[in-house]
Amino acid sequence: MVTKKSASSTGPAPEDGAAPGADDAARHNIWLAGLGAFAKAQAEGTKAFESLVSEGIALQRRTHAMAQERINEATQQMEELAARASNVATDRWDKIEGIFEQRVARALARLGIPSAADLESLSERLDAIEHALQQRPKADAQAPASPAAQRPVRPARKKE
Repeated sequence: MVTKKSASSTGPAPEDGAAPGADDAARHNIWLAGLGAFAKAQAEGTKAFESLVSEGIALQRRTHAMAQERINEATQQMEELAARASNVATDRWDKIEGIFEQRVARALARLGIPSAADLESLSERLDAIEHALQQRPKADAQAPASPAAQRPVRPARKKE
């Protein structure tokens, strides 16, 4: 069986001048306002979401650009550091090489082996002698040899 609810069980009693259906109409309007707010929030929520996505994309691009800039700076610093280290290593190798060459030259000199400069000087002297010989008149070449040059060479005596 269906029973009617009394006014005290449904809420406050309507005011003196209010119609009995006005309370239901107010509730219905509140319900409709809530539905409207929900629909508006849904529509604006999608727009807000799309706006947040686009802002996120922009932020990601800026962050990526900044990170790339930092990477480029770090790469440049590492290249400079590597170049400096390479220069220091090259300088040290050059010094070691120079010391080694000096010591080898001294050892060879002690053994009586001529240096490259000595051989070059000797070569220049030989070139000068050859040039001087080529410049001598041919008459000098055909002149009789001195009596000392005409003597026969005697074999050396063997010592017993």
